[in-house]
Order: sequence, then C-alpha cells, then structure tokens
Amino acid sequence: MRTFLKYVLATITGLFLFGLVSFVLMLAFAAALGSSADEVTIADNSVLELKLDKPITERKQEAEFTPFGAGNSSIGLIDLKAAIARAKKDDDIRGILLNLEIVQGGMASLEEVRDALIDFKKSGKFVVAYHETASEKSYYLSSVADEIYLHPQGLLEFNGLSSEVFFYKRLFDKLGVEPFIFRVGSFKSAVEPYMRESFSDSARFQTVSFLNSINDHSVQQIAAARKLPLARLKVIQDSMLVHNAEDAQRLGLVTKLGYYDQVLDYLRGKLKLEKDKKPSLVSLSTYDKADTDDDTKTGSNRIAVIYAEGDIVGGKGSDENVGGTKFADAIRRARLDDKVKAIVLRINSPGGSALASDVMYREVMLAKKVKPVIASMSDVAASGGYYLAMGCDTIVAHPNTITGSIGVFGVLPNLGPLLSEKLGITVDRVTTGKFSDIPTVTRRLSPFEQQMMQREVERIYTDFTSKAAQGRRMPVERLRRLASGRVWSGLEAKQNGLVDVLGDFDDALTLAARRANLKEGDYRIQRLPRRKSALESLLSYFDGNSEEAELRVLKSQMGPLFPIYQQYRAVTQMQGVQARLPYELTIQ
Repeated sequence: MRTFLKYVLATITGLFLFGLVSFVLMLAFAAALGSSADEVTIADNSVLELKLDKPITERKQEAEFTPFGAGNSSIGLIDLKAAIARAKKDDDIRGILLNLEIVQGGMASLEEVRDALIDFKKSGKFVVAYHETASEKSYYLSSVADEIYLHPQGLLEFNGLSSEVFFYKRLFDKLGVEPFIFRVGSFKSAVEPYMRESFSDSARFQTVSFLNSINDHSVQQIAAARKLPLARLKVIQDSMLVHNAEDAQRLGLVTKLGYYDQVLDYLRGKLKLEKDKKPSLVSLSTYDKADTDDDTKTGSNRIAVIYAEGDIVGGKGSDENVGGTKFADAIRRARLDDKVKAIVLRINSPGGSALASDVMYREVMLAKKVKPVIASMSDVAASGGYYLAMGCDTIVAHPNTITGSIGVFGVLPNLGPLLSEKLGITVDRVTTGKFSDIPTVTRRLSPFEQQMMQREVERIYTDFTSKAAQGRRMPVERLRRLASGRVWSGLEAKQNGLVDVLGDFDDALTLAARRANLKEGDYRIQRLPRRKSALESLLSYFDGNSEEAELRVLKSQMGPLFPIYQQYRAVTQMQGVQARLPYELTIQ
C-alpha cells in the first residue's frame, strides 16, 4: 500500500510540474506572438512621456517570468536615445514630458540622454519636467527642460556627489576568514574592503579627485542650461542651500511649483487643447512598439558594435557580465566578416578576470590589423575594462566616465578558522608534493607561498602596463606613473593621455565610419554578442542554467542590500588574478 501511494504521489507531482511548465511555455509563446502582432499608431499632437523608473543599461533587458518570480527589466540606453531622436523628427510628437524621481543610471549614460534631449530641443519642440522628488541625477537630466515643475511639498537633492564603500574586515575577523592579499600599485584599493575598516589615504585621495572632476563637469552643464552663474551654483551646492521646494524655486533651480494636474494644464496650453481635453501622453514602451527600425538604410556594409557590460569573467559568461570567450568570439566574428568595415567596442565594465581580459585583448589586436577598432567608454571602463580599450585605434570617453585603475590584485581567503572554530569542521590532506594543494582556502599560506603569489601578480602587472604603454604610444615609465591602480575621470584621462577624444557613443560611431570611409546611410549597425530571446531565457531554467535569473530576482528582493551580497559573492568566486575597479563604486 505504501509503495502504491508513493507512485501515485510521484505521478501527481509529475503531472503538476508538467502542467506548470506547459503553462509557462504557453505564456511565453503568447507574449512573443502578441508583441509581434501589436501595431501601435501614435495620435497626432502627442507628448512622449519618459518616466525612466527602471535601471538604464546599455541594452534593454526584458522582464523574465521564472519559477522564482519575475526578474528585473531595464531601459536600454540605445533604445532610449533612438526614441528621443525619432521623436525629434516625428510630426505626431510635439514635446517630451520628463516625469522623474530617482533615476538609476551612471553619469556618462545620463549625459548621453541629456545630450539627446538638448538635440531634441533644436527642432523647436518643448521639454517639460515634473518631479515629486528630484535626486541629483534626475535633476541633472531635467535641468535641460524649458520648464521644471517640482511638487510643492517635494524635495530636490542638490548637495554634491558622494560614494559610500562597505568594509568587511571586522566581519571577516568575527567569522574567522583570513584574506591573503596580493596587489601591485599604491592606488589599487580594490582589496581594501577585505583588509581595512576605512579608506587608505591614497584611496581617499583618488576618490576625492575623480568625484570632484565629475561633479564640477555636472555643475558646469547645469549652470549653462539654467543660465545661472557657475560660482553661485557652487555655493548653493556646497552650502546645501536647497532644503525644500520653495528654496529650489527661489534659487532658480526649478521654474514652477505645482502638482501633476497643473503640468497637464501646461501641456494643454502647449498643445492648444480645450480645458476638458486630456493630453495624449505616449509612454516609452508604447513608442518603442511604433518604431519603424532603421532598416531603411541601404547597402551591405556593417559597423559591428560589440557591447561589454558588467564584470569580466572567464568562459561564455551571461547577459549580465562579459564572458571572455563569448566576447572574443564576437570580435573574431566581426574581424572575419567582410561586410563589417569597422568595429566599435562599447565598454561599461569595472573589470574582472585578468586572464579573460587578455584573451579579449588579443582579438582586439588582431582585428585592428584589418579594420578600424574604436573604443567607446560608457559609465565605467576601468582596470579590465581599460584593458579592452587600450589596444583600440582610438579611445572615446565621456568627461565623467570612470576609467584607468591600471593594476591587478589577487585574493585567496583562508577559511580554516571559520571551519574549525565556528563550524567544528576539520580538514586533513594528502599530497604528492610540497605545493600540491596550492591554491587552497583551508590553511594559511607559508611566507614562500605568499611570495610566489605576489611575484605572479607583479608579472601580470608588468605585462598589463607594457601593453597599455604600447597602445597609448607612450614610454612605459610614464604609463606606470599614471597606473598603480589609480582611477581617473574621463576628463582627467584625456588630459594625461589615457584616452584620445571626449565624446559619446555617437561620436565613436561617426569616427569608426569615417575611418572606414563610410558615408551616413551607407551602413547598418550589427550588435554583438547576440542576446538570448525571452523564450531562450525561459528554457534555460529547465536545462540547469538558472543562476542568472536567480540573481535578478535576488536583486529585486534584496534592494539596497544586494551590493553587500554581491561583494560577498565576488570574493568567494574570484578565480585567478583580477584587474578590477577599486571597490563597488556607487555615485549618488
């Protein structure tokens, strides 16, 4: 009887799981068919409403429905800029409404959006902004608007940039984790959170330097947009003179205090509508569905845009990071494709595996022998991210890109005290040689083993800096004075020769076309690597590849605590020597 019940239960469970999988697959197919079948028509006399309430990433990430729940989605920078550019020429779109609160994006990405809005205004169309609460980043975007509305009880943050870093030394001490640190460069502070309780003097110095550079550039842009004296704006920011909505209006940062319905009244006036007529507002997602794409461009020529976004890891990686093997394959594919006349590497990465970085660097060097290769730096292209760029023909960066950090490090934790003293687990070993168990995380390294590891890190640093000097066409001694792991803003990097041109992605694309002797309209964009479709992502859950989506769900559930988990996960999963940005850098 017990056996019979066991088989009945197993059958019921199997039928339930089969039904669940079938239902999810049906939803996926229905969503795919529905999205392809939707035809959206934009009404005449409309306004494009940009809420930007999702993270802004280089490429759009669709929300995924998984057995773990719904994953995060994002706004693609390329899609957002394309929508603004299309709205500029669209006779049905009369203006743009920025409905912003907390904008999630890097400073360089926001500047690209900001520049797109400035270009939009050249058409004679209007831009109006509305905030209930305005963060430093969201105000940077809305500062270009013709009118800026702030809720009468709202707040506007305008007190400068900051960056907070978590340090884990005391946590490791309590847990019994002893990290062995190997690094080169007085500024290579990526390991400081594991060995210190606060910034070192060099880490503080470089962070103050590039934060001030980025902040100064932002304040200059805001001053020009709002037609305010730069010195006065600096005093307002440094003294934190904006405490409430009335202060923001009195000091000239916003033009009007009002509610959302009053913004709609403003739109009625711009659109010449009756008071009882509701303005036609078009969301970004709706406007995307009405996109006609750029297939009107003729010719067989291509410019390959290869996106490197996220940590650099070995192997194929995922859509969330830069897999060395997958990225190298994409560069190789573009190099061997005769239709591809130039390559643009779009880099938004803090670095990662030094080995994976070098694998990709090799393909960059091979590609530049046969066609132009241009690097376009986004929010961050540091350490391993700079490794990708340094071999390119030309490096284009934003003034507020975070770059440099030319240095390497290694971390090997000793978990022995945690295992034995906290968990009661002991470890014994048998080896065939004196160093057969290297690397190990269950015992302390001997002084000789530590010296051996340090020499390897120094060898990789020598190779890194030598290749960087070759790519930058400068003496290696001068390059190493700029290296040592130091982080620079894009503006600082331009001044010291680590980048060639200050500009955005469009500037890099134009430069690539010119180097390849291509005229506007004579080429198409080929975006690499190819990303998984929604259906492919869903099916990956049933073949064991669900880690990527689990992380997205964790991110949505943990909120501000997710970076702490990321730091813990990073130190436990680091393999080999790392070329990585100092600490988890968040500017706010």
